[in-house]
Amino acid sequence: PTLSDALDVSQESPEVLSRYGINNPAYQRDGAPKMVRNFCVARRLVEAGARVVSMNYSRWDWHGSDGLNFPRSRQEFPLLDRGLSALVTDLHERGLDKDVSVVVWGEFGRTPKINKRNSRDHWPRASCAMLAGGHMPGGQVIGSTNSKGEHAVQRPVKFQEIFATLYHNIGIDLASATVEDSSGRPHFLVDPGIKPIRELVG
Repeated sequence: PTLSDALDVSQESPEVLSRYGINNPAYQRDGAPKMVRNFCVARRLVEAGARVVSMNYSRWDWHGSDGLNFPRSRQEFPLLDRGLSALVTDLHERGLDKDVSVVVWGEFGRTPKINKRNSRDHWPRASCAMLAGGHMPGGQVIGSTNSKGEHAVQRPVKFQEIFATLYHNIGIDLASATVEDSSGRPHFLVDPGIKPIRELVG
C-alpha cells in the first residue's frame, strides 16, 4: 500500500502538481506528462522510504539522419529544467535536501562540431553532471573544458569520483565496503585511489 500511494500523484495538491507542470497544457505533448510526473514520483518514493530512486528522462540519442538534435533539444530541455528544479525545490521545502542526493547525467557528451546531417554525434571526451542536496555545497562549477568543449582543461572529474561522492553521502565506507562477483570474489566499489569530489564533501 505504501508503494501504491507513492505512485499516485493525484494525492498531491494542485499547487505542487502545477510546479512540476503535470497539469499544465503547455506540457501535454510527446509523453511529457508521464516523464515530468516521474520527478514528483521520485520525491514521493523517498518519503515512502525508498533508499535509492533511479529514473530515466526522455531519450537523448538524437543524431544521425533524422536531424532531430536541435528540434528535440528545444522541446526537452525546458521540460527537464521544469521537473528537476521542481524536485530540488520540493526537497528543500520538505527538509529532505540534506538527506537526499540528486545526480543528473548521461554517459557521454556531444561533439563540439555539427555534422553534415545537422546533428551532433557521441563525444566521450567531455560530458557533465549536475549534483544537488546530500549536504553538498551548491552553486559551484567544478572543472571546465576548452573553449570548443572538446576536452577538459581544468579540474577534470572522473565518473568514479561521482560514484564515490554518492556512496559517501549515503554513509558507505569506500575503504571497507565490497561487493562479490559471481565467483564470490570481493571487489571494492571504486578503483583504488578514487575519492569523493573534494569540493562537495569538505
